[in-house]
Order: sequence, then C-alpha cells, then structure tokens
Amino acid sequence: MDTSELEPSKLGTKEHWDNVYEEELENFSENGDEGEIWFGKRAMNEMVKWVNQHAPPRPDMSVLEVGSGNGALLFALVEGRGEACYPPHRLLGIDYSEGAVQLAQSVAHSRNLTAITFRVCDFLHEDPPLLADDQNGAWDLILDKGTYDAIALMEKGENGRIPVEGYPMRIAKLLNPGGHFLITSCNFTDFELQSKFITEETGLQYHSRIEHPTISFGGSTGSACSSVAFTKSA
Repeated sequence: MDTSELEPSKLGTKEHWDNVYEEELENFSENGDEGEIWFGKRAMNEMVKWVNQHAPPRPDMSVLEVGSGNGALLFALVEGRGEACYPPHRLLGIDYSEGAVQLAQSVAHSRNLTAITFRVCDFLHEDPPLLADDQNGAWDLILDKGTYDAIALMEKGENGRIPVEGYPMRIAKLLNPGGHFLITSCNFTDFELQSKFITEETGLQYHSRIEHPTISFGGSTGSACSSVAFTKSA
C-alpha cells in the first residue's frame, strides 16, 4: 500500500495518543498496569532477538526508539530478554506525547531502570536530545514499532505534503554509518517498507527481515505485521 492511499485517522493525531496515555497513566498509578505492548509481546520479543543477533551491545553503543510509548521495548533490551543486556544509559526513547514519556518514566522508576532516558520529541521536526558524551547526534541502532504506521495516518500538512514522506530521510540523517534501523509495521508489507526506505536519497540498504507467524483469511495468507532491517553504509 502506498502511503498516499491511506485515509487520515484519529490514530494519526496527537490528541488521540495524549488521551490514550492519560488513561494508561491513571491505570498504572491505580493498579500498576504498565499499558499495552503495541503489536504484542511476541512481535516485541522477535525484535529483541533480532537486535541481539545483528546489533549486539557494546559499551558505547547508542540506541534510539522512535515513538517509545510505555518503554516496553527498551526495557526488554536492558533486562536481557534475549542473549544480552544493553547498557541503559545508552538508550533513549522519544515520543511526541508527554503522557507516553511520563508513563515510561514511571515504569522505569518502578523497575529501577531510571538510567534509560525518555524525552518528549516530535521526531519529524526536532532532533532527539544527545546522550552524555555524544556530539554528532547520530545513532548506532534506531527502532520503530508502529510509529511509522501512526505517522502515515496523519493529515496532510499546510504544504499539501503527507508528513510520513519525510520520515525515511529523518532516519537516514540520524543513523550512524554502519548502523541499523529496524522497523515493525502492521500497515505495510516488507516490500512496501523497502520501497520507501531504500532510495537514492536515503542511502539505506536492505539488511534482513524477521519471519513472523503467518495467518490465513479469505483464501489469502500473510503475516499480522512486517519487520524489516536496514543498514547505512560505513
């Protein structure tokens, strides 16, 4: 599906996500419910498995999650739900919803993982804050679990452009040479993701994909979500 074919939806509005995380913050405060894991635990764990295999942790490795929500994916990396644990002080989660950041920070505090940084940032228009001792503002690993999907459902801007069209170049700009970008989507196939991110302008290259379980419906077979990894030439 081309991004221009998607109809704008409330899922592409900041108001919707502010309301979602306001409710999830209240639930966490009342009963400790950390909130929904977007695409479910299986998809998240498959991402962690891929990262362990293809981008194993180093002491100086920098990791950015775009649209980090409740922080579940970064917590999974640090807590070693795979073969290795990532240094929490080298992880940053950003979200344009202040409620999401507050929820992630609250969960981090409850798990004693406050070394992970969560900040409010509008990724399409703002550069993420720098980690300590970083000067160039680029990242070794960038993760996206559903954020590209949500941005694809935004209304057109005043210039008539679809906001999501600028997303691939934002990723390419912020990725270190030799770094990896791993994205999971439920709106786009592997092929469609490759067609959007592998362009002469971005300079990104295909690395690999995650094989998710398939489902059959109406005579067709496919996966509930797609995960594709890209790399930037060193």
